[in-house]
Amino acid sequence: MKQRRWLGVLAALLIATLTLAACGSDDDGDSASTDGGTSTTAAQGELIESDPANGDVSIVVGSKNFTEQKVLGEIFAQALAAAGYDISTELNLGDEQTALKAIRRGDIDAYPEYTGTALGSFFDVASADIPKDPDAAFEQAKEGFAELNLTALPPTPFTSSNEVGLTSEKAEELGVEKISDLEDVAGDLTLYGSPECRQRQDCLLGLQEVYGLEFADFVPVDLGLRHTVLTDGDADLSIVFTTDPQNERDDIVLLEDDKGMFPPYNSTLVVRDQTVEAAGPDLEETVVKVEEGLTGPVMAELNARVDLDKKTPKQVATEYLRESGFIE
Repeated sequence: MKQRRWLGVLAALLIATLTLAACGSDDDGDSASTDGGTSTTAAQGELIESDPANGDVSIVVGSKNFTEQKVLGEIFAQALAAAGYDISTELNLGDEQTALKAIRRGDIDAYPEYTGTALGSFFDVASADIPKDPDAAFEQAKEGFAELNLTALPPTPFTSSNEVGLTSEKAEELGVEKISDLEDVAGDLTLYGSPECRQRQDCLLGLQEVYGLEFADFVPVDLGLRHTVLTDGDADLSIVFTTDPQNERDDIVLLEDDKGMFPPYNSTLVVRDQTVEAAGPDLEETVVKVEEGLTGPVMAELNARVDLDKKTPKQVATEYLRESGFIE
């Protein structure tokens, strides 16, 4: 499985490297690995330099409660620690509402959030009204966060979207390729999703309102079991993420979102305004630097190292930063 995953990512990154070479870019293309011996990314730039003055600034970095969030939280925490800041972490906080409450209370100073999630869950933007352009979605989310005295730093290259997943056998049985194909069969199917999915426009609510789907049952499930319920046969359908490594391993089919319901989900590090002011320019510069290599294939590989290779998010974040040349 490791070799299969490595070859797939290598092929994608080889294409990216050739494209960059044709454009005359000085940047190296990405490469990937399933172990600590081969780079996830080519060196992206200079080593992060520690400024002793940053040690006077304490920053608590948080995250939500699933693998990708914990990896991102660790990447930012370790990178900012390398820049000299006094860093601690509060990872695995819970869903987005829990994380937002934590940062507004001052329990944490920063955490990664997805632009589409913020617009739909925090700022009451209907799914149909969320910009499909990632840059436009980020700018709108940034404006919303600013009203809460929060700064949204520039987003990651990758987008991690929700998708409706099912096994290839089930997809063949139902004869479905896109979400609208479920219209005539949804009444006989069970959908599993995170507990908050029931109230989210980019989840069950959107499937009901945008696609007109009424399922036989919706069952809340812990995010860590979103693929297991499919492979065990408990769920007909499950809400998964596009950057989940299990999609390939378990031969999960992602139905085409043919009505464009799922918005862009680029990740932005959200930081309290007073923390941004106290931290100075090194904060944003460090975050932007380490985000450059976080493409879709790379983020999927980092997730795989946790979910499939059973490393800790902390270990994987360290590997990414070392392999990218940001820390020694």
